[in-house]
Amino acid sequence: MSEELISKKDLLELAGISYGQLYRWKRKDLIPEEWFVRKSTFTGQETFFPKEKILERIEKIQTMKENLSLDELADMFSPNVTDLNLTKDELIKRNIVSTMVVDFYLEQEKGGQQFDFSRMLEVFVLEKLLQSGEINLDEGKMLLQVLKDNKPLIKQKSSELVITRKLGVSSCLLLINAEAFLFERGTKIVTQLSLMTCMEEIKSKLL
Repeated sequence: MSEELISKKDLLELAGISYGQLYRWKRKDLIPEEWFVRKSTFTGQETFFPKEKILERIEKIQTMKENLSLDELADMFSPNVTDLNLTKDELIKRNIVSTMVVDFYLEQEKGGQQFDFSRMLEVFVLEKLLQSGEINLDEGKMLLQVLKDNKPLIKQKSSELVITRKLGVSSCLLLINAEAFLFERGTKIVTQLSLMTCMEEIKSKLL
């Protein structure tokens, strides 16, 4: 599954923004460096972007810059949150997770009632996929293991969680900066989830 790209020229036109705005947002870390993809074309080197991601990000920036400064937006889009801790009850109160899912999470993880941002992300992803009906409880246990085993990578890079099924057997994959991925015939992609987007959703609930 390859990601559709959009050229810089088409992006500026479609989003109605200037070259200066785009690169100011890049300097402020509102748009990740890895989204600026340099490719050779018949006219020379051009810059392209992952179309869906960049358009969604620009829409968020334009919507939220009314109420937040660029520095505050940069904090929100950054995956590095080290000093944030909430209790189980605070997570439920802020609608980040339901009682049922956080209890299931704690039963599997056997950790304390205090949640740093890494644990918040794990339980939030679990909540999102269980409540949508996309995965079952056994698959939930599997995805938690994948998230825990790869915790350092998730914080540093753009990553996506992919759950597949074939002949009733599920697999959970963590893709790091993947431009494309292919599976054998008959494999069904149950869900594909951007962990960066999940982090942003959590932070928006904490504002």
